[in-house]
Order: sequence, then structure tokens, then C-alpha cells
Amino acid sequence: MSTHTQVVRNGLYELTDTAKAELLSSKYYNEDLAPTSVSQRTWTTYNISMLWVGMSICIPSLSLASGLIGMGVSPWLSIINVALGNIIVLIPIQLNSQVGTKYGIPFPLFARLTFGGRGAQIPALLRAITACGWTSVQAWVGGGAVAAIIGCFIPKFAHDDWTMSLPSWGGMETVVAGQFIGYIIFILFIGWVAYKGMDQIKWVQNVGGPLLIAVMIALLIWAAMYASNAGYSFSDVLNSPNNDALIESGGGFALVYLGGLMGNIAFWATMALNIPDFSRYARSQKDQFRGQLYGMPVPMAFCAFVGAFFARATELVDGQAMFDPTAVFYRIDNKIIVFIAALAVVAATVTTCVAANVVAPANGFSNMNPKRISYKKGVVGTIFIAFFILQAWWIYGSGGAYFTWMNAYGTILSPIAAIFIADYFVCKKKKVEVAALFKGEEGRYWYNGGFNQAAIIAWIVAFIIPLITYFQPAGASNGFWTLITWINSINYIWSFIIGFIVYVLLMKTSMAKDSYISDEEFKAIEKVES
Repeated sequence: MSTHTQVVRNGLYELTDTAKAELLSSKYYNEDLAPTSVSQRTWTTYNISMLWVGMSICIPSLSLASGLIGMGVSPWLSIINVALGNIIVLIPIQLNSQVGTKYGIPFPLFARLTFGGRGAQIPALLRAITACGWTSVQAWVGGGAVAAIIGCFIPKFAHDDWTMSLPSWGGMETVVAGQFIGYIIFILFIGWVAYKGMDQIKWVQNVGGPLLIAVMIALLIWAAMYASNAGYSFSDVLNSPNNDALIESGGGFALVYLGGLMGNIAFWATMALNIPDFSRYARSQKDQFRGQLYGMPVPMAFCAFVGAFFARATELVDGQAMFDPTAVFYRIDNKIIVFIAALAVVAATVTTCVAANVVAPANGFSNMNPKRISYKKGVVGTIFIAFFILQAWWIYGSGGAYFTWMNAYGTILSPIAAIFIADYFVCKKKKVEVAALFKGEEGRYWYNGGFNQAAIIAWIVAFIIPLITYFQPAGASNGFWTLITWINSINYIWSFIIGFIVYVLLMKTSMAKDSYISDEEFKAIEKVES
């Protein structure tokens, strides 16, 4: 009787029909979590590039640079900060993509491989909760565009002085009423798109990104004209220096700039975890590698340029940098321009919301109980948490709050990405028994009671020190807190390196159990076909 459970064709693995049939009765299996077959991996370099363009070209991407401008950093240094952060985070994204393309497994299964059948709930839920927060932020941005569209027909929605108070975790917040109504409409719409499944985003991602590129160019032109009317040339805006007073109030240049860099890395920290949810549809490793290389860094640098110029132009003219670009809609009188631009913002924001933020938590919630919680039920849960618990008006209130949010979750998620990379490339040497991921306590990835203690210990050890910063007592400024503050200024890199090293060392102990596959065992379970 054959012991083969997986077939390999041109370097891509899939379950044999026999192995898949045997797993159908497992409580750890459902169709949403099932590995893709080789025939289902059809995404080309273009498809993946357009996915990234659609996710990158979004209003929060502009706010990365505009937030830095608001903290006193010059336009060119803000652009460099954003570009460098995205090049750095592309490294773990590319590395964690490989397992998805090679074995067709989504993020929740990748988490089982490393954290254990039960321990997988930790990275899945952390990623899910973070993504719910981003869903809320993106829906708030999209809601602003929806309000602008409605404002073309109902004038009250076109005024930012129509406000209301909303409860938040930081107290009552005053928000624009039209944007809140638009937020409700938009978040329900993205819930519907995600509920209908992955295929629903392909047409949106192919048109949303290019449309928003045109809108961003228009925003750049508007900002140039806005500055010019006040006597500032294009080069005056772009080459303006740091605002030393603002930087000093933030703790000095090093702390401000490093904090901004860590926030920019953390912007895509979530995708560094759940990228297998998308790379498992890639036609080849070359397609996924090139698609991400072409589709992410350049659009993000473009967004940084527009965001930095726009924010500094408004600062020079008005005395304060505008953080949220959707506020420009309230300053444009031409309803046709507002309608077209807002429609493009809606299209592009739908892409980012669904692809980057809704899919991962939906799969994560499904992984909690695959037999009872389907992907669609996971979508409903994601929308509920995003709306009622992780309020956008609290997270996206200002540039400082925005970067604090990104740095906090980046500190916690960074070591998980590092542990994934260390486990797959260094510890398990890219050898995975896919069928065992669905066998629970009978499989090799159950570790100790379903938890890989090495992964959990390495994760906690990695993030605990920089996270202490957020519990610093008011007025405390002794040597201990100074050290912790500086460690926190490199939070993502610190957590990544510590998590990687500690995990590799711990996996040399008995904590690894029988999760390693020898070359002989791997050859016995694979069947090579041309």
C-alpha cells in the first residue's frame, strides 16, 4: 500500500486524492482551510502585482508620510523613511510567501506548523484582531469618500462642521457626522464583498488601483496649486527643512525618525504573517517573488511622495499639516471632480480592506473551530469586531496616534514573523508533511498538548521589553526608562532578531518533539510527477 500523501509537480506540492479523502472527517479540516491544488495556483506576476498595487495605493499609505510631516520631519526624509521601511518589511513577506506557494497552505495552517494545533490560535487571533483594526481604519477612509459622494446630492454631507460625539476607548470623540454615516455604509459593503469570496476582489483590484493613482496625481496637483497660490513653489515645498521645534517635542530626531521607520515597517507587519493566504494561489515561486517586488515598493514610495508633499503644502499655507487626505473633499467646490475622485477612493479602498484585512481574520476565526465556523461566518465576526470594538475614530485620530498604534502591534507581531521564518527555513529545512497539519494529536505538529512551547516562549521573550514602554509612569525618566525607550525605538527589529534567535535555540531541545522530518521520511511521503 502506498504511503504517499503528497504529490510534487515542478516544485509545487498538493495532497494526493487518497490523503484528502481521509482528512475529510477530521475536525481540523474544512474546505476553506484546505491546501490549494496545483491546478488552482493560477495567479501570475501581473495578478500578484496588481493585488499589491491595489493594497498599497490607499489613503492610509499617504498618511504614513503625512504623519511624519506632522511630527516635524522634512518631506524628503519622510519619503526615504517610508521607502526604507517597506523595503525592509518586504524581506519577511517574501520569505513567508514561499511556504504558501510550495505547499498551497493558508496562514492558519502555517501557524499550526510552527505553534502547534492549539497554539496556532495565538498568531491567528493576534493577526485577526490587528486586521480588524485596519478594517475599521480603511472603512473610515472609505466612509469619508462615500460621504463625499452623497454630499454631491445632499449638501449637508459636504460640510465638515456637521459633527457628532462618539464613545471611544479614549473618551468621547468629536467626528464628522457625514463620514460616520458613510463609514456604516462602506463597512457593510466590504463585508458583502468579502462574504462572496476571493473571486469577488479580482475585478476590483484590477481597476481600483489605477483609478486611485489618478486621484493621487490630482491630489498632488491640487497641493501644488494650493501652495502656489500662497507664494510657495513646488521646490519650496519639497525641499523645506525639518520642523526642529516639533521634532524636539517628540524626543529628538533619532527617536522620532526611528519610531517612524518602525511604524512604516509595521504597516505591512500583518501581511508578513498571512501572506500565504495569497501566495498559495501563485503559479510559481518566481511569479510570487516578482509580483511582490514589482507591486509593493514603488507604489508605496509614490504614496509617500504625494503624502509628504500634500501635508507640507497644507502646513506651509495653513500653519498645520493636514493628516487625512480625505479632508480635501470638503475644500473642493466642483461636484463632478469630487464625485469621480471619491468613487475611485471607494474602489481602491475596497481592494485593500478585503485583500489585506478581512481575509486573514476570517480564516483565523474559522481556524478556531473549522467544523462550526466557516470563512463566511469569520467575515461576519470580523466586521462586528471592527465596527464595535476597534473604533477607527480612536486609532486614526492623528499622526501620532496612528504611529503609536502601528508600533504597538508591530512589536507583538514581529517575532511571530521571525519564528515562522526560523522554523520553516532553519529548523524544518522547508520539509512539511501537509496531511499531518489536519491530524491533531495524531500528527507530528501537535508538540506538547497542541502547543509548541518553544514558539510561545520565544514570542513572549522577544516583545516583552519594548512593550513595557507603554506602561511607563508619567514623569519617569531614569536610566531604566531611557533604555526601554531606546529599545522601543527599534521595536520591530529588536523583537524580530530576539524571536528568531531564541526560537532556533529552543528548537534544539526536546520542545521540538517529533516535528522534524528526515530526508528518508520526506521521500516516503512524496510522489514526484513531471
